[in-house]
Amino acid sequence: MTRPSSTEDTTERVTEHPDSQLNEHLDSQLDEQRVAAYLARIGAQRPELPDLAGLRALQRAHLATVPFENLSVRLGEPIVLEPAALVAKLVDRRRGGFCYELNGAFAALLTALGYQVDLLAARVFAEERPGPPGPLFDHLALRVRLDEPWLVDVGFGRFSTLPLRLDERGEQHDPAGTFTIREHGPDLDVLESGTPQYRLDQRAYQLADFVPTCWWQATAPASPFTRSTVCSMATADGRKTLSGDKLIRTVDGERQEQPLPEPADRLAAYRDHFGIALDATDLERLD
Repeated sequence: MTRPSSTEDTTERVTEHPDSQLNEHLDSQLDEQRVAAYLARIGAQRPELPDLAGLRALQRAHLATVPFENLSVRLGEPIVLEPAALVAKLVDRRRGGFCYELNGAFAALLTALGYQVDLLAARVFAEERPGPPGPLFDHLALRVRLDEPWLVDVGFGRFSTLPLRLDERGEQHDPAGTFTIREHGPDLDVLESGTPQYRLDQRAYQLADFVPTCWWQATAPASPFTRSTVCSMATADGRKTLSGDKLIRTVDGERQEQPLPEPADRLAAYRDHFGIALDATDLERLD
């Protein structure tokens, strides 16, 4: 018997799991006011129940409103892996972040809404470097436990729009592409269109476990995040990315590039396309 596809609208209720106590601290700094502010930031309604329909709506909303960006890294701003600080950056400063920040904040929101969430560490496969994936804690993803476990990831840049079934080994069709999850010893490899994206360790971790690798990613000259600036967000029909002096739009698979030669053009693009307010000094450091 074949399971329904990952994009079908089924309703599932949360179940307890022994690892769930690992991340009970995630909602400790998110009171009702902060939850309401976070939901307003992503333009989402509060789910009546912590179920799959609500999770799907929250993930889609988050991807469409909070950019994947490394501006803090490039500007030398401290990255604090604490739920309150992460939520404040996204909600109060109306910024985005990279995986540790985006999935860390989203985990806090989901936990406050009643979902059972585990933080998972992953090794990323590099496009430019074929072979085994990178080190553990290279990426932070989420497992949300309903009647079955789901992979949730709002911090990998271009990835699935909706949660993926972690126990499904067949193809899972998503608005962003076709994904497959395969066993690799005790781990799970996540593939898009047959290309490995990352390898998941199925053990649950705490946010503090990601601090050393987050620090390396934000400071090391060899880190891809210190070498160039990226700001990217999903759209209804594709994706938009500000990279250097170009605004790149992908619409129904077609790539369009718009040159932004003047600093004023780039400042306007950050503001109008990603809701990020920068000044000329910031832009000089990013360029």
